[in-house]
Amino acid sequence: EVQLVESGGGLVQAGGSLRLSCAASGVTFDEYAIGWFRQAPGKDREGVSFISSVDGSTNYADHVKGRFTISSDNAKDTVYLQMNSLKPKDAAVYYCAFAYVSIGRRGTPRKEYEYNSWGQGTQVTVSS
Repeated sequence: EVQLVESGGGLVQAGGSLRLSCAASGVTFDEYAIGWFRQAPGKDREGVSFISSVDGSTNYADHVKGRFTISSDNAKDTVYLQMNSLKPKDAAVYYCAFAYVSIGRRGTPRKEYEYNSWGQGTQVTVSS
């Protein structure tokens, strides 16, 4: 069973930066995707960014493009989300999620139901 542990959340002023980490353990196969999702109070969980170990492809939600960067250290089974130019509307609990993918898959899964292991979440608060 894959387990995920997020870290790096906290309080930051608008315009500031944070780097979230997602460390995966129990990974058995090399072909997987990790995604970051977030959920603000009273809102549905939404996808933020995704990365595939198969071809290194990444995807971003439109509202974070140009500000957030996802990267991975496959040797450590760890994925990072560098968040720059943070805005108050970025405040949320951020979750990372894991899914095995087929070796020939191009791109990344982006829907919640495509991921089957989830971390406990890390709070990001952005003050204005």
